[in-house]
Amino acid sequence: MPRGAAPPRETAVGIIGGGPAGLLLARLLHRAGVDCVVLESRDRDYVEQRQRAGILEQGTTDVLRACGAGERLDREGLVHDGIELRYDRRAHRLDFPALTGRRVTVYAQTEVVKDLIALQLADGPPLLFGARALAVTGADTDRPRIHYAHGGREHTLTCGYVAGCDGFHGVARQAVPESARRTYTRGYPYSWLGVLADAPPAHDELVYAHSERGFALLSMRTPTVSRLYLQVPNGTDPADWPDERIWDELQARAAVDTAPWNPVRGPLTAKAVLPLRSSVTEPMRWGRVLLAGDAAHIVPPTGAKGLNLAVADVTVLARALVHRHRTGSAELLDGYSATCLRRVWRAEHFSHFMTTTLHTAPDQSPFDTRLQLAALDRIAGSRHAAAELAENYTGLPLP
Repeated sequence: MPRGAAPPRETAVGIIGGGPAGLLLARLLHRAGVDCVVLESRDRDYVEQRQRAGILEQGTTDVLRACGAGERLDREGLVHDGIELRYDRRAHRLDFPALTGRRVTVYAQTEVVKDLIALQLADGPPLLFGARALAVTGADTDRPRIHYAHGGREHTLTCGYVAGCDGFHGVARQAVPESARRTYTRGYPYSWLGVLADAPPAHDELVYAHSERGFALLSMRTPTVSRLYLQVPNGTDPADWPDERIWDELQARAAVDTAPWNPVRGPLTAKAVLPLRSSVTEPMRWGRVLLAGDAAHIVPPTGAKGLNLAVADVTVLARALVHRHRTGSAELLDGYSATCLRRVWRAEHFSHFMTTTLHTAPDQSPFDTRLQLAALDRIAGSRHAAAELAENYTGLPLP
C-alpha cells in the first residue's frame, strides 16, 4: 500500500496473515480479478527473515510458477530426485522419479515469501505490514469484519469473506465458537535442534538418519549453506550445544559402515529448538471465516508437509472464492473444509509415521526399536512400500 494512503475499509476477501498462505492466496485472487487486502502483524524485515521449511512438492512449485513467482525459484531452487534413509548403519536411497514420476525442490520458505511480497508490492492488492488483527466479528453474517491496529490507531475492515492465514494462535481461529469447532492434538516427547551452517551440504540429497542416539536430518539451503537438525529432549537450551558437540553428534548419528562420513565443519550461524506437535481443527470454515495453513493444522516437520499443505489449502480456497465471485454460487466454498481435510489427515498420517519411525522415544524399548527397523527394512526391500513413501513425500495431486 502506498505510504500515507488511507487503510482500505471494505474488500471482497480480507486475508489475515502475510506468510506464504496469505500472500499466495492474495496473488491467486488478484490474478483472477477478486479484490482482497492482506493484514500482517509484523514488519517486512521480520516476515522475510522467518526461518521455516524448505522442501517444496512438485504441485507447490507448479502453483508458484503459474502465479508468476517461479523465476527465482527456477534459477536458485535445488531439484532433488530422492532422499536417503540411514538406519542400522546402512544407507538406502529412494528414487522419486522412478517410483512416482515426481520430484521435490529445496527452496526455503523465506525465499518464497520474499518472492510473493515483491510481486504483491509491485502490482498486487493492498498489503499492510504492522497491521495486528484484534478480532473478527460477524463471522456468521454476510459482512464479517476484521478489527485491527495499524499506525497507532484501530481500524475496521468489512469483508465479504475472511481468510484466516494467521496461525494456530491467530484471531481467525478464535472467531469460530468453541462449540462449533473441535481440535485434535498430539504432542511428541522430543524436539529438534535446528542449525544453519556456513558449510557445503554433507550429501547431495536430504539424509534422514535413525539411530539409537536419536534422529538426525541433513539438509541444505544453498550449495554453500547447510540446514541440519538433531533430535533433542523437550526443553533443551541451544546454549548447551556448542558447535563441536553438534558436529560430533551429527557425524555419529548419520554414520554408515559402507563408507566413512566426515562433513565439512563450518561455523554455525543460527541455532533454535523446535518442539514437534500435530494439530487439526475442524471444520476449516464457519460462516464466512475460512481457515488455511497453520490456523487449521500443524504437522511435525519430519514429513515436509507444513508449507505444502498451506499451498494446497489456498489453491482450493482461491478456486472456491473465484467461483463465488464469477457465478454467485457458494457450492465450492461449502465443500472447502471437507476437500482440504481429506488431504490434511493423509499428511498428518504420513508425518506421524515418519516421526515415530525415525525418532527414538525417551522410554523406547528394544522391542520398539526392532519394530522401527522392520518398518525401514520394508521400505528398503519393497517397491510398493517405497512408492507409498515417495508418493506422500513428493505430494499428492492438488485437489
